Amino acid sequence: MLRRRSLHYLGLLSIVLTSGAGRARATDIQAGPLFHEFKLTLDSGERMEAVGPFYYDQTVVDDGSSTRTWAVPPLFSYTKNEDVDYEWFDFLWKGITYNRYGSEYRFQVIQLFSFAGGQTQSETNVSRFTLFPFYFQQRSKIPEKNYTALFPIYGTIRGRIFRDEAKFTLFPIYLGTRKKDVATDNYLFPFFHLREGDSLSGWQLWPLVGHEHKEPTSRTNHWGDTELVGGHDKRFVVWPLYLRHHAGIGTTNESRQLAFIPLYSQYRSEQRDSTSYLWPLGFTYTDDRAKRFREWGAPWPLIVFARGEGKTVDRVWPLYSKARNASQSSGWYLWPLYKYNGLHSPPMDRERHRVLFFLYSDTSVKNTETGQSQRLTALWPLFTAKRELDGRRRVQVLAPLEPFLPNNTSVERDLSPLWSLWRSERNEKKNATSQSLLWNLYRRDTTPDSRKCSLLFGLIQYQSGPEGRRWRVGYIPFGTKKNATEPSPQ
Repeated sequence: MLRRRSLHYLGLLSIVLTSGAGRARATDIQAGPLFHEFKLTLDSGERMEAVGPFYYDQTVVDDGSSTRTWAVPPLFSYTKNEDVDYEWFDFLWKGITYNRYGSEYRFQVIQLFSFAGGQTQSETNVSRFTLFPFYFQQRSKIPEKNYTALFPIYGTIRGRIFRDEAKFTLFPIYLGTRKKDVATDNYLFPFFHLREGDSLSGWQLWPLVGHEHKEPTSRTNHWGDTELVGGHDKRFVVWPLYLRHHAGIGTTNESRQLAFIPLYSQYRSEQRDSTSYLWPLGFTYTDDRAKRFREWGAPWPLIVFARGEGKTVDRVWPLYSKARNASQSSGWYLWPLYKYNGLHSPPMDRERHRVLFFLYSDTSVKNTETGQSQRLTALWPLFTAKRELDGRRRVQVLAPLEPFLPNNTSVERDLSPLWSLWRSERNEKKNATSQSLLWNLYRRDTTPDSRKCSLLFGLIQYQSGPEGRRWRVGYIPFGTKKNATEPSPQ
């Protein structure tokens, strides 16, 4: 494959390589930013780069599955895997995207105009067309799944905007929504609504007054057991000045909440009590018997102290903070100058240190059972450094977006090649390394039994391996060839 691709792009090098490249094998072509072909270091596969950072063609082979990416950064990239049966297309990064997994697909333009479709769990093909936020359409062989909506005039939408169904007519004059068994009819949204459900009824004239009540009910869970669903009673007057909420009715942990904002707020239950004066910046006292801690704050949440088995907190914002519980810990000094977060959930141990949000970030993850560790370090916009659990390492110099979007594959495909002035990769399992400066103006690749270097558009090249050592200066080859009886160079 390397030989076929090299011959295909050999025309790009006709002027530069006339003096002697014709005598070289196609797979030996190394012309720096103009054209360079090489084996991948961190994965099994190969990559061809041409015209600096503006073209690459890469094939990655993993467990017999081959994934090919062809890209012209930042214009577009195309990725396809025929074995797993998926393909991705990005144009102008997120300007136009097309993603397909098997029969499911989605095409969209700047997140506003989109087509989508595929097979549902009922093995019925469903297709969607969206011109957000004006037109929504879905078609299926099942009539119940079909809908059409022309916002804000008239229509129905199902399974979107966090609701099972939404209907509207001359929005905001009327909007009706349904989520599970609860149906809400809004008139002059969001000022007046009527709500009904299983043993539930409510109404509101926001922000003046509102009331909702639900009786305890039962339902069957995923294991076929019957479980109790607590009821509730909610009221407000001149929201949010007066609030009253009685939850968990009929259960063993009923709770009552009463608030006269901003003067007073209280929460009472069997497991937790909390009282606030001049909420939210006054004095707050919490006794959490379920999580086993007590907390004082004045003014909350700027100055907080908590003690108990469940949580310990010392916080004086913005000077100092330290908090921990059984599985998590956090802290900061001179916020946001330095911040720390930790998660300790065996066998995983995760820590993150940050300076000025994303200026500097250091995240490490360790498996305490196997001893394997992963680390991601970034100093914006200078560099990112990554070490995977299997020992693979990568360093990139100049990284204006990567610290904000770590592990974002679309950034790696479409944008990173443009500004990665220096790349260094190492594969511990293969004991292989590679370094590239200025899009292969200088490049070095090593394996346990070979070494290859290229400089200045391939004007200076060096290669060593079992067959011997070889130099090429000005595309004129010379060097030594090892005899079959000679030992391999170390």
